[in-house]
Amino acid sequence: MIRIVLTLVMLMALGREAIAETPASSAPRLRELVAVSSEVVRIGDLIENAGAAANIPVFRAPDLGQTGAVPLSRIAEALRPHELTGIETGGLAEVVVTRLSRALTAKDITDRIARAFAGQYGFRDAQNLAIVLDRDVRILHIEPSVTGDLMVARMNVEPRTGRFDIAFELPGSTLARRVPLRFSGTVTETVEAATLTRALRAGEVVKASDVTVERRPKAEVRGEGIAAGQAIGLAAKTALRSGQALRMDDLIKPQIVQRNEAVTIYYEVPGIMLTVRGKALEAGALGDVVGVLNIQSNRTVQATVIAPGRVAIASVGPLMAAAAAPVTEDPASSSTQ
Repeated sequence: MIRIVLTLVMLMALGREAIAETPASSAPRLRELVAVSSEVVRIGDLIENAGAAANIPVFRAPDLGQTGAVPLSRIAEALRPHELTGIETGGLAEVVVTRLSRALTAKDITDRIARAFAGQYGFRDAQNLAIVLDRDVRILHIEPSVTGDLMVARMNVEPRTGRFDIAFELPGSTLARRVPLRFSGTVTETVEAATLTRALRAGEVVKASDVTVERRPKAEVRGEGIAAGQAIGLAAKTALRSGQALRMDDLIKPQIVQRNEAVTIYYEVPGIMLTVRGKALEAGALGDVVGVLNIQSNRTVQATVIAPGRVAIASVGPLMAAAAAPVTEDPASSSTQ
């Protein structure tokens, strides 16, 4: 008996749930957020389970890519002629409607212009072309069903200055027929260049933090460019400004011997090393051959820079006069091996 009573209670409970769910699932219900792709908003967009009235247009949709709110009072007024009643509002005061779109950004436009000029008018790869438009371009919203690329209708360019004028068409887009897709500006071919992050004095050595890689106009990087890694450790031939694109001609090997600097002249043959005092007659980097005055003999010799303040000579001629009185400025000076 108890089992029969429990079964009846369960059946009654299930029956109540079924009765409660059936009308709720099929009852018209107001949507909170609506996304449409057409120019009109239909009842079925606003009302879930709208039945036969679903395809009836009631409002103009927002512009492409835009969002608007429709108050509940306006929705009720629009639905009244269609005898759609018993709508569950869920306490909503308005419905937010968004018009779907495909967005074309300023970058999309400039990238397309670069592709249009690539391989023409003396320009090379599109990725190396910098496009600067004469006016700011706002995001252009077009129909989401239009998936094709912009097609060039006409274009003109002055290769010497890079000034251009270009117009596009977008097949299948009604908006593109109303909005002119014409742009003007400047196209410039660029290259990757090692660029200074700070100013350098003449003779100052380039450190890793002093150089970065940027894309610069090709005409600005005249002569032979240099990679950022190659520039590190070299010295500025003349004063260089911050932001300057570096060229091979701008840099030299660091001069570790300066003009009129006192130096030690080394001469070495198997078993013998001689050193004498000298004066550099010109500046030189490591490995450079410079003129050096042998102070003891008062003769000029050509010597190779081997370290700061040190030069080496391969010929014994002018040094022989000093061989009897070698200079011993450090433990390595004037020794017999």
